[in-house]
Amino acid sequence: MNRKHKSDLVILFTTLGLMALGLIVIYAIGPMRANVLNNTYGTNYGANDFFLGQLRSVVLALIAFFVAFKVIPYKYIQKFAKPLIIFALVLSGLLWVMSMAGSSLVKCELGECRWFQLGSVSFQPAEVLKLALVVYLADFLARKREEGKIGDFKEFWLPVIIVCGLSLGLVVVAQGDLGTGVALIAIIFGMFLIAGVPSWQYLLMLAIVVTVAVGSVAMSSHRMERVDAWVATLTGGESSDSTYHIENAMLAIGTGGFAGVGIGNSVQATGYLPESINDSVFAIMGETFGFVGLFLVIGVFCIMLLRMLKVANYTKDETNRFLVIGVFSWTLAQVIVNIMAMTSLVPVTGITLPLLSYGGTSMLFIAFGIGLVCQLSCYTSREGIKHENISSRGRQRGSHYSSRRRHS
Repeated sequence: MNRKHKSDLVILFTTLGLMALGLIVIYAIGPMRANVLNNTYGTNYGANDFFLGQLRSVVLALIAFFVAFKVIPYKYIQKFAKPLIIFALVLSGLLWVMSMAGSSLVKCELGECRWFQLGSVSFQPAEVLKLALVVYLADFLARKREEGKIGDFKEFWLPVIIVCGLSLGLVVVAQGDLGTGVALIAIIFGMFLIAGVPSWQYLLMLAIVVTVAVGSVAMSSHRMERVDAWVATLTGGESSDSTYHIENAMLAIGTGGFAGVGIGNSVQATGYLPESINDSVFAIMGETFGFVGLFLVIGVFCIMLLRMLKVANYTKDETNRFLVIGVFSWTLAQVIVNIMAMTSLVPVTGITLPLLSYGGTSMLFIAFGIGLVCQLSCYTSREGIKHENISSRGRQRGSHYSSRRRHS
């Protein structure tokens, strides 16, 4: 590893900026959300409850960020890659078993059980699984490259099938969480893309995943309703209950126009747009800040993601580079899928907008992952690393690192 130097402050400041913007938006629409829930479900939320909840989440996320950035050396976390993924899988499996048993410690919404409920605190184990999978695959892929085992069925694909298959099964099948499944798939494919997996194996894996994904959608009436609603929206079909969400999201963005209606003046947040503080926060920002605001938000995400790619490109250590790409893929997938869903480019999928949507677990763990990237940015080289071509690595069946090690 290179000598330690200053970290990438651009990643730090873009992270802080997005968190601050999320607080402003939740502060503005939180009272509206509380009023809607109180009138609809008879709850007793205070006007500032959602803002205080988001503030608590931001504080915890900042602590997680700086713990990952300054306190825990990544090499220490890497030593626990296997125990971490086992813990995350067991936690997700336990959630499924307890939900089947009807435990009061499991929180269910709209028929899906995805949270542990401990008093007033809810916790989503799928977010732990995202981070655990990134750390595990970073360690696993680096070791297999050094051993020249990338693409080998027994040494490479068998562990991958077991770990990744279990992860996707516990999230997509057991919890019915296709949004998190998309993020996990993005992590896997993003990290495999630079691992040197033979191109034919990579394409075969892609074909299998697409086939399984299409099958899982086709066999779920709820998911097919979302697909039908998306098609109806694109083709100008009649409005219905299933098209309500996406139509109001697009209406919010359209109402915002160029400069937006201003903070506190959102109409959609008063009860028209579902999940206005969670999955639909991008549409609310479009209504509030207009095209200019959305352009700036997307620009900040682009700057953050490009800096992550720069860190990966200037990182010599294989494990570190894999981890940065894993966090990059995780963040990119959630940003793209959320924005595309809110603009009717893909069917509506339950996935949060990183660092902006309301919710503690999601923000906590993605902040920890970004904090690790900031830590690793302190150990980059002065020049970009020349990485091997994926197809050529497939022919060689091993890495130049393992070859150099054998001939030294």
